Amino acid sequence: MDQTAGNARLGDYLKDGDIRVLLMVLYHMTGDDRWLKPPYAPRRDVRLIPDPDAGLPPDIQDEIRAAIIQVFSQPDAQPAVPAPDDATLLKMMDATLGEQVSPEYAPLMQEEMGFVPRDVTWRTQPDAETLRRRHVLIVGAGVCGVALGVALGRLGIPYTVIDRNADIGGVWYMNRYPGCGVDTPNHSYSFSFGAAYPWSRYFVQRDELYDYITGIADEFGVRQHFRPRTELTGARWDEARHVWMATLRTPEGEETLETPYLVSAIGQLNDPSRPPFKGEEDFQGQILHSTAWSDDLDVAGKRVAIIGAGATTMQMAPSIADKVAALDIYQRTPQWVRPVKGYADPISDGAQWLLAHLPFYAKWFRFNMFWRYGDSLLPFLKIDPAWPHPERAVNKTNDRHRQELTDFIHAELAGRPDLIAKCTPDYPPYGKRILLDNGWYRMLTQPHVTLVTDAIDHFDADGVVTADGASRPADIIVASTGFRVTEMAAKLNITGRDGMALKSLWGEDNPSAYLGVSVPGFPNFFNMLGPNTGPGHGGSVIFQSECQSRYIASCIVQQTEAGATAAEVRQQAHDAHVQEVDDLHRGMIWSHQGMTTYYRNAAGRVVSVMPYRFVDYWRMTHDMDPAAYDFAVAGADLSASTNRPPMPMRRR
Repeated sequence: MDQTAGNARLGDYLKDGDIRVLLMVLYHMTGDDRWLKPPYAPRRDVRLIPDPDAGLPPDIQDEIRAAIIQVFSQPDAQPAVPAPDDATLLKMMDATLGEQVSPEYAPLMQEEMGFVPRDVTWRTQPDAETLRRRHVLIVGAGVCGVALGVALGRLGIPYTVIDRNADIGGVWYMNRYPGCGVDTPNHSYSFSFGAAYPWSRYFVQRDELYDYITGIADEFGVRQHFRPRTELTGARWDEARHVWMATLRTPEGEETLETPYLVSAIGQLNDPSRPPFKGEEDFQGQILHSTAWSDDLDVAGKRVAIIGAGATTMQMAPSIADKVAALDIYQRTPQWVRPVKGYADPISDGAQWLLAHLPFYAKWFRFNMFWRYGDSLLPFLKIDPAWPHPERAVNKTNDRHRQELTDFIHAELAGRPDLIAKCTPDYPPYGKRILLDNGWYRMLTQPHVTLVTDAIDHFDADGVVTADGASRPADIIVASTGFRVTEMAAKLNITGRDGMALKSLWGEDNPSAYLGVSVPGFPNFFNMLGPNTGPGHGGSVIFQSECQSRYIASCIVQQTEAGATAAEVRQQAHDAHVQEVDDLHRGMIWSHQGMTTYYRNAAGRVVSVMPYRFVDYWRMTHDMDPAAYDFAVAGADLSASTNRPPMPMRRR
């Protein structure tokens, strides 16, 4: 830490610090167990953004701050506990949360907090020619493509990242509508590596996220491997030579690229869903999907209609309501909305300084955010078959959540029984993606805002006509109708072994993959944020991207060290995993009676989100299990090969 700050200056910064995090700093620096016990032990606080005083009285808070100043007033202060072992880390996690943490989280958080490295390493560094023959083509330059690029770059494995867009960023490049932002605390929605980013608030908006992701790409050299405005139009597996023949559409024309490995890093939210509307050709105004919003679209004084009332609209509508002449929102299904104290609050200069300079502070601040929007919710989303009120909830705690959220609706819409009726869902909370309040209900009460629940019949020249015959004029119609989630990598026109097309195998909406990553019949092909890997219970897709990038790197390293040129997941391993996923989902809220959600396909199977805790998925994807794959060298039959690498040595 910069010792020139001085005690008085440090004292000013500490006033903005989170006491529970400062206690962990004290323990690292002193190793004194008293900081983890009463009267200093923080009180349990389950809110997404907890009170920074940790439930402790002012005199105890002052004592903690004074102790921090005392520690860092010593010249060359060094930590007594620079890297805690698992037992110590678990004790610290228990203390900062005020609850007991399961032991299996310790090795996960060792990596997530950077006390031990997450990277895959070579047993023996391959020569340059061996590495050259391991080139990876990554399709998609969002968080997944960047995460994998970083992992491969550290191993010296050559790679190319392509994207149809003009720059890196994925959804944060594509989406530019007003209010666009993250609904996961951004200190959790960030990579475990790279320079600390000075987030302006707890839930930041699109421009900062785009700046952050492109900054990480620049910091780790991913941009050097990036080809913009380049689209994969098809890929075919060459069984004789063990390479993918990828056809690319580029600004210069079409070209073919041979690559041993192919990765779909397009995720699930990349293809806008834009249903056609009867009569839209008659409409005299402007129609656009939310992803097509551009900076030069001026809604000031205009009559705007938004079709859809999901996450995008909940961010967009309050952001434009004060500018437009009239705002009509067409809602098919109401959403449960969670209030978050401090949602839009800025992070103070003092807190920014602590995050950037106070040793261990950023690590523990990140841990707190990771935990609060992670696995703690999943147990409450399991169906209790003995629960007597399945028409309103899946278990007792879920019913309590329903009451809390219903109370919030009634408080926000007091005196508006018409809106209360329209805004109260008839399904259990978290059965669909939970949304965060952005002034949504208060906006709905404004006189120029109308929430329309009648079905849309057609468009006419002036605007939208609903099934009851009512006509509402509009100058601009925004289709906030989401994305085609279930198709995933099938849209990439990939043909695997024996001429099998991925689109034929998966159909329109039934994707499946071993660990959400590998597909039988498609050697050396990997999915990122593929089937059943979305974080439906909260948490960060960036965490998932790091788990999967390590797993893919592990696959390539083990294959290379075994001298194999191809690896294909066994059908038995795939089927067993998919069966487990389906069995678990039958007991989860997304399969509850009467539920409809984009997490499920037309047959009712959950294909988008995972039924696991993050710690479970981290363990499952930490190292490739070679027993789940067939390995071969070019010219040999994959199914007949016995050339397998040894089982990996696990650190835990």
